[in-house]
Amino acid sequence: MHKCMRIFSLIESQKWFTFDGRQRLCHPLPSVRVGHMWVQIMFKTSGGRRPKKKTYYRVNELDRVMELQKKPSLILRLKSIIQSQKNQCLLLRDLEKEVGFVQKWNFMGIIEKYPSIFRVTGGNRTPPMVMLAEKADKVALEESEARAQMEPILVKTLRKLLMLSVDCMLPLETIQLIENELGLPSDFEQSLVPKYPQFFSVKDVNGRTFLQLENWDSSLAVTAREERLVHEGVLTSKVQARILKDGNYVGPFAFQLRYPAGFRPNVNYLKEVQKWQKMEFPSPYLNARRFELADPKAQKRVVAVLHEFLSLTMEKRLTSGQIDAFHSEFRLPARLLLCLIKHQGIFYITNKGINL
Repeated sequence: MHKCMRIFSLIESQKWFTFDGRQRLCHPLPSVRVGHMWVQIMFKTSGGRRPKKKTYYRVNELDRVMELQKKPSLILRLKSIIQSQKNQCLLLRDLEKEVGFVQKWNFMGIIEKYPSIFRVTGGNRTPPMVMLAEKADKVALEESEARAQMEPILVKTLRKLLMLSVDCMLPLETIQLIENELGLPSDFEQSLVPKYPQFFSVKDVNGRTFLQLENWDSSLAVTAREERLVHEGVLTSKVQARILKDGNYVGPFAFQLRYPAGFRPNVNYLKEVQKWQKMEFPSPYLNARRFELADPKAQKRVVAVLHEFLSLTMEKRLTSGQIDAFHSEFRLPARLLLCLIKHQGIFYITNKGINL
């Protein structure tokens, strides 16, 4: 899979989306067709026509990634729960309080299946409890050391995230929604933020706690897309760029495209893509209030904002709910899903979400 195709957003596994009456989000659709999924787009008509369906082609490799990640996600969550306990162990009778009655049995299965990671002690007069096995505990310690070494990278990521927002400030609760995806420690507001008063401050606004950027750094206002172009010598090259048959254009305002297998764009589609690829657009680090969303250049800038947002994460992916939490701060469009579907050569939407 091409490097650019690591950038994709996740949608919870049970969700299907319908756009009704000029692309309005409605209730989920009930079925899936193997190889691709139907995104139903409804238009008001005077007659009884059937709604048009747009085929959204699947990338099996990316869907498979999500399937394979379900068990490791359970393991990591249980590890975090154990580490959050005062004595680094969890009574099995308290597991239900942490994860709920239904999910408790999934975690019990994980504990039984992986004795090299989780060790159960107790019995008879002592209530059974679970803790990390010796080898797993050693790995967890190495993880803490790795996070400490990554601290400069995490600080840079957090600064860039704040720079993407319109007021260079974000609610702490919103950042906490993606702390794992950014690689931040679970207590970053206590362990990381106070160490860098020159970069961050915490303030209360209308009863909500916000993290604010103290100083703007122009050297950080460079997107991952631009860094790649510099590395490839595109921005410094004087050779006239060519447009390839798949719509890829080696230019300063172009995005790298990778279409799913089975997607065969026609000539008219490629002409529109080529026109869009050549279009200039403002930097996603400029304040969004300066632009009218109806402007095609501003619409392309929204794509750049989403691209950069996903690029800041460890695995270049987020759930639809996580992205939507930043809707007002990033000035994202109301029909966000439609934007992602329209640019399926840049983003990939999978319904193979992780349910915990």
